[in-house]
Amino acid sequence: MWKLSAGALAAAVRGGEVSALDVVDAHLARIDAVNPRVNAVTQLFAERAREDARRLDRRRAAGERLGPLAGVPFSVKECIRVEGFAATFGLRRFAGMTAGADAIPVARLRAAGAVPIGHSNMPSLILSGMHTRSELYGDTLNPWDAARTPGGTSGGDGAAVATGMAALGLGDDSGGSIRIPASFCGVAALNPTAGRFAADQRMLGPDDPGPASQVLVADGPLARTVADLRLAYECLAGPDPRDPRAVPAPLYGPPLDGPPRVAVVADPGGRGVHPTVRRAVERAAGALSDAGYDVREVPDVPRFDEAFDAYHRLTVAEFTPAWPVVRHLLGEGGDRFIDFAMRATPPVDAAGLIALMGTWMNIRRSWAEFLDEYPLLLGPVFTEPPVEPGLESRDQESRDRVTTAMRLCSLTSFVGAPAVAVPTGLTDGLPTGVQLVGRPFREDLCLTAAQHLETRFGTLTPVDPRP
Repeated sequence: MWKLSAGALAAAVRGGEVSALDVVDAHLARIDAVNPRVNAVTQLFAERAREDARRLDRRRAAGERLGPLAGVPFSVKECIRVEGFAATFGLRRFAGMTAGADAIPVARLRAAGAVPIGHSNMPSLILSGMHTRSELYGDTLNPWDAARTPGGTSGGDGAAVATGMAALGLGDDSGGSIRIPASFCGVAALNPTAGRFAADQRMLGPDDPGPASQVLVADGPLARTVADLRLAYECLAGPDPRDPRAVPAPLYGPPLDGPPRVAVVADPGGRGVHPTVRRAVERAAGALSDAGYDVREVPDVPRFDEAFDAYHRLTVAEFTPAWPVVRHLLGEGGDRFIDFAMRATPPVDAAGLIALMGTWMNIRRSWAEFLDEYPLLLGPVFTEPPVEPGLESRDQESRDRVTTAMRLCSLTSFVGAPAVAVPTGLTDGLPTGVQLVGRPFREDLCLTAAQHLETRFGTLTPVDPRP
């Protein structure tokens, strides 16, 4: 059963073909067989998951109508709260911080019948790098090649979903943290529009974080099929009074006039792209053209250099006041990635921050105008194939190489646009993929286009871990 899609599992549970308990037990057995080889699942919720499954089975036996994700096991990133378990952020210091309630997206998936099966690994405090390595749980391995990173920071979810340990993953993204693991592990992912999903802030104290964390960070699902992403999207969307950022936008927008126009940018900013990645974008462009889309190669995305610089200046400005404390929490070696970032991007003063906020709005306006002309943008998730673990923390040059490779993810998070990462096949034994970026609150356009690509190229997972 761990090979089935989330949609197929839920239909089987609703129809009484299998019990929710059997589904959970099948995934727990898969975790027992596979997790020692990839180290994606950190805290296992075995007994709690079985209790949830038995409750679903009793409801079905009583004739109750079950939700669209009935019995579907999902993993939850180590920083997202699950009632009764610690959201450790990968640090020993937080190992005893038991959550008193589910985070909003966890509660919404539960309400749809899904069953959290375990926490998933992430870089320490989300800040120690792109590679999924935490102080508390160690390294997560890429199931396709242990010598390559699974990506991050939601790398535990990427590996768990890719290997069949969970049918869905719940991670978060502020510049590629869902999309990069999806691309490196051969699964699909949705980074929603800023404000589409209600969520809890990642607070380590009583105060809310600054503007970068408030606006750039978005929770989102990972799945093995685009149809499963759509199911999760429909369950997660919507406002909540605990999150004033979330808005009640329609899930599906009006039809476009004529064939959707797709702008293609294989090398954002002209900073170089690996031939393998360029071919993946070209193949995806051809598939969309064959599906009836109006596909056009364009010179570049709007104001690349300004936007890339402003993204990094804004995030560094937010890190700076708390850096002495955060650096201590990360420990020796864990601080290298952010330290390199701060060396590359000096912090701004108060006047500079005010000016930067204006620049941010101005760049978002330019992107809104661009996406008004081109409802979809097709480009790379990462402009290189999966790299070696921890490359970004090796030295300044390597850090710059990695942040440059993820640049389209950073920019689209910066402007608040939705994006779907979808696989396009295998090259040299490793997954390839692209992302489809859309107008704000038009995730439906991204998902539909991604479905066309999945129909053409197929799915790659679940996969057994390889050495």
